[in-house]
Amino acid sequence: MNIFGFLNVKMKHLHFIIAVTFLFSLSGCSVYNFTGTGKIDAKTFQVNYFQNNASLIEPGIERTFTLRLQDLIQNQTNLNLTNSEGELRYEGEIVDYRISPMTATANQSASENRLSVTINVRFTNKNKNSDDFEKKFTFFYDYKGTEQLVGAKLKEALDVIFERITQDIFNESLAKW
Repeated sequence: MNIFGFLNVKMKHLHFIIAVTFLFSLSGCSVYNFTGTGKIDAKTFQVNYFQNNASLIEPGIERTFTLRLQDLIQNQTNLNLTNSEGELRYEGEIVDYRISPMTATANQSASENRLSVTINVRFTNKNKNSDDFEKKFTFFYDYKGTEQLVGAKLKEALDVIFERITQDIFNESLAKW
């Protein structure tokens, strides 16, 4: 056998090993998807309106949050949104919306402020009661003390906060992280 015949036999074995490895790796992904959820034993979900019960009221954030949570679940699962009788139900309220000084300057003014939002969530899974929970989710956004948190700056802050909180709720309820 010459060197080319030997290499040809080795290449056939290498192709076989690669093919078998690929097939085994696919079989391990049968209940996993790219969003991190396992198999979800439900077809529908509902997100009830999250009331703003915080002592400091920012108009419209309850609607924005409710829609952001609906959008995230629709985009990361194949569940269908329903207005009632969803197999998975999300409900709760915004319990804290607070602006706090984080650091002070020599003249006793804030050089940095923090917007914090806390949302209390009750999750109910009609098909698996052991998944039910009630939990508070909090996140924050820091900004310069010289800036006003209005308009585009407020939208940016709420986008950052709501992105994190909705992902945390998703992870707790569906991804089980």
